[in-house]
Amino acid sequence: MARCGIATGIGCFLVGVGVGGAVAVLLAPRSGEQTRKLIAKKAEEGKAYVASRGREIKDQAEDLVDKGKDLVNKQREKLADVIGAGKEAARNTLSMV
Repeated sequence: MARCGIATGIGCFLVGVGVGGAVAVLLAPRSGEQTRKLIAKKAEEGKAYVASRGREIKDQAEDLVDKGKDLVNKQREKLADVIGAGKEAARNTLSMV
């Protein structure tokens, strides 16, 4: 079995994209101007989708960071309470001795 490197695979993919694009242009049912408008429209829709998803992901990440900060603060408070209780217990024990 022949082994192909990543560069070879990428090269084959790019050749396929080029051939597919050429065939699509030759067999397209629309004029060049209509095809360019369609491509521009789809590109704009793709751009809007990516921007929208980016904002959603950013908002989700901010929510997760906020939840993480809250959790850390709660754990810090619990730890401070436990340390305070331990110090108090140590003082009580030492005062009894």
